[in-house]
Amino acid sequence: MREFFKYVFATVVGVVISLVLFLVFFVVLIVGIVKSSLNEDKVSVSNNSVLFLNLDQTITERTMEDPFSKLPVVGSEVNKSIGFNDVIRALREAKTDENIKCVYLSVSSPQAGFATMREIRDALIDFKTSKKKIIAYSEVYTQGAYYLASVADKVYLNPEGALEFKGMKSQTMFFKGALDKLGIEAQIVRVGNYKSAVEPFFTDKMSDKNREQVTIYLNGLYETFLDGIAASRNISAPVLHQIADDYKIQEPIDAVAYKMVDALKYKDEIIEELKSLSGKDKKSNLSTITINEYARNVATDQNKSAKNKVAVIYANGDITGGEGSDEQIGSERISRAIRKARLDSSIKAIVLRVNSPGGSALASDVIWREIVLSKKIKPVIASFGDVAASGGYYIACAADSIFVQPNTITGSIGVFGVIPNLKKLYNEKLGITFDGVKTGKYADIMSTDRPMTDGERLIVQNDVNRVYDSFITRVADGRKRTKAYVDSIAGGRVWVGTDAVKIGLADRTANFNQAIAAAAKKANVKEYSVVEYPEMLDPFKSLMENTTEKVKTYYTKQELGANYIIYQQIKSAISRSGIQTRMPFEIKIQ
Repeated sequence: MREFFKYVFATVVGVVISLVLFLVFFVVLIVGIVKSSLNEDKVSVSNNSVLFLNLDQTITERTMEDPFSKLPVVGSEVNKSIGFNDVIRALREAKTDENIKCVYLSVSSPQAGFATMREIRDALIDFKTSKKKIIAYSEVYTQGAYYLASVADKVYLNPEGALEFKGMKSQTMFFKGALDKLGIEAQIVRVGNYKSAVEPFFTDKMSDKNREQVTIYLNGLYETFLDGIAASRNISAPVLHQIADDYKIQEPIDAVAYKMVDALKYKDEIIEELKSLSGKDKKSNLSTITINEYARNVATDQNKSAKNKVAVIYANGDITGGEGSDEQIGSERISRAIRKARLDSSIKAIVLRVNSPGGSALASDVIWREIVLSKKIKPVIASFGDVAASGGYYIACAADSIFVQPNTITGSIGVFGVIPNLKKLYNEKLGITFDGVKTGKYADIMSTDRPMTDGERLIVQNDVNRVYDSFITRVADGRKRTKAYVDSIAGGRVWVGTDAVKIGLADRTANFNQAIAAAAKKANVKEYSVVEYPEMLDPFKSLMENTTEKVKTYYTKQELGANYIIYQQIKSAISRSGIQTRMPFEIKIQ
């Protein structure tokens, strides 16, 4: 009996100690978050400073507030991120900041799309008008990294480093073979021969139509990529194409020989050059400030006293019903933000910033309606980021003007639905059968335990046709074109930004700041401030609500590595419901 009580007592003590330790950790965590929030003061910028532009972090539409990033938590630095809007705002401020003498651009593998990189590249080109220098250095340049670095006054590479320059590829993963093995049939209902989002589920290779459109938009992206580098490095685009085609950059010295980089240097040599550019002597320490720190110093807008405002509404991520998140377009949250901007008399114009592959057709229409109502009262300009396709185009098609980057992916005007038939999986693989009764012929429509009947397929097809007709009608009205013309360029086809302008899906190529300026001009206001909607979600509340999910995501990424994207695609496909206006594929260009 004494042994029993001894073990019970030891167990109770262990539980109590564990609870105390957990409470102590929790209190320290809360205190750390509160303290770091209170200490969110401006970072002082020393005289003769170098702005450290680290672009090897996740570049989002807006900078996300992460409570963990301010604490010494394992892995907190891994997920560092910054919004492209803060990067270009900071560079604009640094251009006239007497304390900032030059920019040190460090980039190896940027986590951003090409249109986002184009925005930052434009901002760097604008910074150079100040006559301040930009120095780029890396041990390894991926193609995206070199696209950014090539704008610098001097581009340096480590003597034992590497520069990747080989051309682009686009690859699609097909699941038909796996579904066949599992006994799953993907029942497809769609409108548009180019709407290839469903192809991975019923075929094992690209259709001719899909191959055609991918070839065209990939070549369009590549052309923009080469033209940008050609202008910065004074090497013709055809020569660059030949360098990539023949894989001529195999060793670091090749990059110098073909004038892709200016010299091979080590980090200590770069530091000495930065000291010289910033006015420091060799014995002094280099004064630097990171882009993340500097961006916090720059007010959201330098003209907050202005009576008139331009509202920027960020629509970023998949489109879904409900509230969504900072990385997902919830129809309720975004439509409420648009409505708020419309009803605020101090807001004279609206810029809808879209970076979305689409999603729910119903949610897209809810947001579209708010744009239509807003357009009747004040100017609405749409600014497209990396992707504004399918539902992402739907929500913006009513805007007064649509601005794209040359390498924006847009269009994809089409509709589809996928209803899985799991009969073989249930019956033959798992030994599960179903039986029951119903009061109507179509009471069990959309059941996944059997194939669709001809009558059910007709019903679903009619619904898809109806949504498609609404889609092209919205586009025709917004773009002042006939439905027949819109249908001829639709069918789910994807277009690159420059082609979208040629066929009338967009009005001009322009960056984010140019879109804001155009909105103000259309509203006839010269002095204005910029306000951003929707309000960012409270990071502390998000932490408390999603800690388990964030931890799970972190460790899943660690475990799966590069294969995490496969997990994401499968998870996303399972979560979709209703008729979809979505990009025909996930774009990953290498």
